[in-house]
Amino acid sequence: MHLYIFARFHAVAGGEAAVEQALTKVLEPSRAEAGCLGIHAFRSIRDDRLFYIHSQWQDEAAFDLHAGLAHTLRFVDEVTPLIDHPLQAIRTHMLD
Repeated sequence: MHLYIFARFHAVAGGEAAVEQALTKVLEPSRAEAGCLGIHAFRSIRDDRLFYIHSQWQDEAAFDLHAGLAHTLRFVDEVTPLIDHPLQAIRTHMLD
């Protein structure tokens, strides 16, 4: 069963550009992973400080592998001090 991840990033005041850069950097190496079926980053049109990642993975094992890779760990280290809430990636499956 495919796994869908939703992650929310609300930047600290003044951290918007750094969050956007961190998100942009992590996309290409993540897309190159065998288990990644798609990953995209988004910025809210109503709140310039609010960003999201939506990704689709072959299965939970593929995402678990992704979570431990160097580019993902660097991303987490980089983005964590730039957001005003605990980092959380929500694991979901499609209902249809």
